[in-house]
Amino acid sequence: MTPLRKARLAKGWILEDVVRRLAAIGETIDTGNLSRLERGKQRASVELAESLAKIFGKRSLTEMQVLYPERYMDKQVA
Repeated sequence: MTPLRKARLAKGWILEDVVRRLAAIGETIDTGNLSRLERGKQRASVELAESLAKIFGKRSLTEMQVLYPERYMDKQVA
């Protein structure tokens, strides 16, 4: 699970909650693109990573975790 998804679930937010909070600070993204970011299928821009860290709080999510989620993902036990 990516740090972005983990942070969202920890807050009890749905994708639309994140989209609304981003819109409130001037960042535009739709739920489809946000979902792809969460699944590691799409990369965030530096600006979007900064905005996500801002709305979640840097103790919950950092820019680096958004930009390089594979470095921070929980290891799956085989």
